[in-house]
This record gives sequence, C-alpha cells and structure tokens, in this order.
Amino acid sequence: MPVPWFLLSLALGRNPVVLSLERVVGPQDTARCSPGLSCHLWDGDVLCLPGSLVSAPGPVLVPTRLQTELVLRCHEETDCDLCVRVAVHLAVQGYWEDPEDEEKFRRAADPELEEPRNASLQAHIVLSFQAYPTAHCVLLEVQVPAALVQPGQSVGSVVFDCFEAALGAEVQIWSYTQPRYQKELNLTQQLPALPWLNVSADGEDVRLVLDVSEEQRFGLSLYWNQVQGPIKPWWHSNLTGPQTITLNHTDLVPCLCIQVWPLEPDSVRTSICPFREDPRAHRNLWRAARLQLLPPLGWRLDAPCSLPAEATLCWQPLDGGPCLSLVPPLPRENVTVNKVLEFPLLKGHPNVCVQVSTWEKLQLQECLWADSLGPRKDDMLLVETRGPQDNGSLCALEPSGCTPLLSRASTRAARLGEQLLQDVQSGQCLQLWDNDLGALWACPMDKYIHQRWALVWLACLLLAAVLFLLLLLKMSRVKAAAGSRAALLLYSADDASFERLVGSLASALCQLPLRVAVDLWSRRDLSAQGALAWFHAQRRQTLQEGGVVVLLFSPGAVALCREWLQDATSAPRAHDPHDAFAASLSCVLPDFLQGRAPGRYVGAYFDKLLPADAVPALFRSVPVFSLPSQLPDFLGTLQGSAAPRPRRLAERAEQVSRALQPALDSCFRPPGAPGTGRGMGPEAGDRT
Repeated sequence: MPVPWFLLSLALGRNPVVLSLERVVGPQDTARCSPGLSCHLWDGDVLCLPGSLVSAPGPVLVPTRLQTELVLRCHEETDCDLCVRVAVHLAVQGYWEDPEDEEKFRRAADPELEEPRNASLQAHIVLSFQAYPTAHCVLLEVQVPAALVQPGQSVGSVVFDCFEAALGAEVQIWSYTQPRYQKELNLTQQLPALPWLNVSADGEDVRLVLDVSEEQRFGLSLYWNQVQGPIKPWWHSNLTGPQTITLNHTDLVPCLCIQVWPLEPDSVRTSICPFREDPRAHRNLWRAARLQLLPPLGWRLDAPCSLPAEATLCWQPLDGGPCLSLVPPLPRENVTVNKVLEFPLLKGHPNVCVQVSTWEKLQLQECLWADSLGPRKDDMLLVETRGPQDNGSLCALEPSGCTPLLSRASTRAARLGEQLLQDVQSGQCLQLWDNDLGALWACPMDKYIHQRWALVWLACLLLAAVLFLLLLLKMSRVKAAAGSRAALLLYSADDASFERLVGSLASALCQLPLRVAVDLWSRRDLSAQGALAWFHAQRRQTLQEGGVVVLLFSPGAVALCREWLQDATSAPRAHDPHDAFAASLSCVLPDFLQGRAPGRYVGAYFDKLLPADAVPALFRSVPVFSLPSQLPDFLGTLQGSAAPRPRRLAERAEQVSRALQPALDSCFRPPGAPGTGRGMGPEAGDRT
C-alpha cells in the first residue's frame, strides 16, 4: 500500500529532525559496493537453502555484520512503498594452508610484473528476507582485489536496495555464503507501526483514536470500499489534533475503511480496512443485505459490501415445506451486489423463488408470488432432461426428489404420470425454461381435483351413511376413538439406551390411548423423504388434528438447542441425516420466538438424566414436566379434554411408570452390562 512520507515520519517518531525518508526511484533491485570492490546482483530469486558448513580452502570472503535502513521505493512521485535497505559488511577469514599458494596469489597481483594478472578473491553472498507470509532471497557476487586481501581484516561492504515490507511487520534477514564457510548471520527487526491510529473495543462499540500533534490538521473519511463498483463515502470531517471517534458496533461491515490525509495541497491519502475479519461486521453485513425482486424477471441484492455468496432458484410448493432447489438443471450464480440480474427463465411463475446462500447456510429468500404474480398455485413442476440422441425423460419435482412420471412410486406425480405427460405434449403446461440440455414445465393440477369432485361427493354420501350407522351401533367406541389425541414425539438420539427409553415411552403412550408419531417407527419414510420433510409432514398433520408436539429434552437435545440459539458465525456441525430433532429446530424455534408455541407444544425430561434448570428458558413458555415424577400431570396435558378422572389417570400413570422402569434402569447400567444393547423389542421396527 502506498505510504505518504509524512505518515512514515509520525510512525518513526516525533523527532523534528525526521522529516522524510530517502526515496529510491524505480522498481528494480540494485546493488553497490565500497570503493575498491566490485559486485553484481544476479537476476531473479534464488533458493533460500543455506546448505551444510564446509571447510575453507584458504582465505575466503564472509559477511560479518548486517545493517538496515528504511527507505521509500517510489514508482511515481506519490506512489511509494516502504522498503528495507540492507548493508552487508565483509571481511577476509582464514589463511593459506600452503605458503607457496599464498606466494603465487601475491605474485599474480604484483603490478611490477610484465604481464600482471587480475588476481582477486571472489564470494557469492546470499541475502534471505522474511516478512510473514512472504520470503525472498537474492544472490550478490563480490570480488576483492588481491591487494586488499588480509586475513582477519575488513574489506568494505555491499549495499542491496531493497526488500519491500509493510508498516508494523516483523522482518528477519539472514546472510551467508555459497558454499557456506560459517554460521549464517541473522537480524530481526520490528518495523514501525502507525501509532497515530489505533482501533480498539469499547464494550460493544469501537473507538478510533488518532494520536497526532495538536497543530496537525488532517482529513478523516469513513467509506465502504466495494470490490464491485466505486467506493461509497459514509462520513467525512476535517479535524485538528488528537481525536477519539466512537463507532456503534451495528455500523461495522467488512468493507468499512478509514482514510487519513494531511490538509495540504496534493497530499497522499492513507487507507486501512480493519474490519475485514471481524465476525460482528460479517453478521451486520447480512442483516443489512436486502433481496429485491424486480418485475418481470429481474432481481437485485442490495448490500454495502461485496458478499461471497451464490444465488439459486427454487420451487416453493403450495402446501409449504422446503423450497425445492432447481440446481440442476439451472446453474448457480455468484452474487454481484447492487446490480440488477435476470432470471434465466422464459416466463415468471409465483412458485419460483430466489435463494442467496453461503457455503455454511441459507441467508436470504424471496419469492415472485410476494410481489406481482399473485398467490402461489397448485402446479406440478416437471423437469425435462434431454440426451445426446434427442431422447428425453420427464420427472416431477417433489420433496422426496425428482419422481419419474411413468414410475410405480406412491406419490401424486406418479399416480398422474400419464396425464401429466399428455398435458406437456398438448401444450397445457407453461414452459418456464428451455435449452439444449432440458426444460422446466409448470403443469396445473386443479383440473384433476375438479374431475374427481363428483366421485368424491358420491363417496362422501356413502361414507356418511356408513358412518351414521356405525355411530348408532358403536357410540361408546366411537367416542373413545374420537377422544384419542395425536402426539408427535421429538427427541435427540444421544445413545442406544436413550433411544430404547424413548421407544418404551412411545409404546406406553399408545395404550392411553394416544396416536403417537416418533421417528423410531418411521425409518423407511425418513430415508425416502429426509428428516426435515418428514418432520414438516408429521407436524402439520398433528397440529391440524388438534394434537401436540412433545419436546423430550436430554443432554444432547439441550446442546443442539443452544447451538441454534447462540449467534455464531461458524457453520453448524453435521448431524445424523435421520435426526428429526436436529432437522426440526429450524421450524420449532420460530414458534417459540414468535409466541405460537403455547397450546401446541409440551416439554418433558427424565429426572435422572437432566437437571430441571438445564432446559433453556425459551422453552419454558410451555409446560415442562419431569418424568416419571410428574407423569399424571404430563398424561393429563397430552390427553387434553379426553383425560380421565384423577383416579383413572393415576392408574394409567402407574402403568406407564412400570413400562419405563426397565429402560430407565438400562440408561444407568454400567457400559458392557447385560441388557444395554441397542435392540428395543418389537417396537424398534418400521411401524409406518
């Protein structure tokens, strides 16, 4: 980063003698020597490998001392970088082993000879420079005339210009010869920082402290440094002397930068961006981001900074549930903020949504139906895939995946596969996208519902007659059946013994009677639909029937809840794909946060497995029972208006307690003890 010399003077100290640094013009490295020596800088970098020590064959030239000096390397008049100049002082080391060799060397350099030879002592000096995270080595060739070769005497120095570095960096410099005749010299130096500008925390807020002299007048600007597009000024002021400026923590974003310059003609400005890695700044950036849909097929992501995110299209079914990704066949796109982008579609549809996500999670989602295309429709999205032989196939996008139309799957798309295929061929479906690889079709499903109304009415009349007879003949049994209530049991699968305990509780609740749904009995559906889709279907059915969702807290469940509740920037850890509790938290937590949980949720935990105060406070807006000590109250709440009288309720609670006891004992049995296996009896199978 270009550094103005008046700021370097401040960094080097307030000594009035320090007015500026020497400027080196040009981008090329250079080397120069003391008088009497000759030197040459080899082109390009060399390997920074000192090698092993070897014995000197006679007098050799070695480095004895390193000296550094800060200079400015300027590419233009006001475009300068901080640079480290290194001076290597040299001396002759060692003696001739054979006096005759010394005599020959002296005579070769004797100027009184008729044909004197240019005898000299030559050395290859390596300079190694490290300033994290970079390393750089250069090779200097130095020659000393024979007349100056005196063992143990200094012969001069060679100066290298220069190694570029940043203010505040710690640099390490080594020097040695090739081959290496002695231990390498080394020097560590801490380059001056910028003491005039300090960024520090003040509780939740941030303080900018500018420590300059009282008479120094300077300009200060805060701006958003956007990679995509020009910088956006945010705040600017002309100031004098030392200043302390407080920034609210909600104003921090990664691209917020600080620019300082002296109020002088043609002054150079210095900028720093200290919040690029600040977690608060990244959270604030996503809170400030806004996803806008622009008719007919445009969209734009407004944000103060660039976002490392991808945009995808998805299909939102009418009955809710997760938005089904359209990737593939449609590609993902890198997000360009504050720029209008177009959907890769032929026509818009109210069920189409755009999602913006990072590698860790979904961040934003907006749907076309929320703007100008009206409410969502009960349409089926068909994905056409075309092969190289111009042969294609059609499948219907459903929560369980893309179902081939002519398959035997038990889904709505498979049952109507032939009719949907005819609709596509007859042009009754709306084509949303088309290219050489495939197409997307939105096919209306309303007509299939209308065609069956007559049969449905007739079936309803017959069914009503049958039900009326059954009501007359078996009133008491029908009342009992009507009194049964649905209960969806959610838990975290901490270990095999706890799963066995949950299975025992679910089996006992089925005898009350209660209609219990638990993922232990629905492994096949979980594998086919996925944990999140299975939970959505079970939750919707349970609440529509006036049932209740039971949150069974355990150490693992409490840990998962805290992980979701805390405001963390790291991605959540991976969970078991069959763990309905982990999958359900994305929908359960909003119900509690928005006050929709009372009357729909009940909490419970086992006395010996979890202390009462371990349940997060958020979930205490609904009744939370300790089992088995509060079984009567727990069973009464589950059964609601169909709960029996207190005496009968106490008897049922005793039955459930007896059923739970073996499983509770196994939870506290030492590892390896008999009966601690994973099997849970006949109820462990798939009861769907």
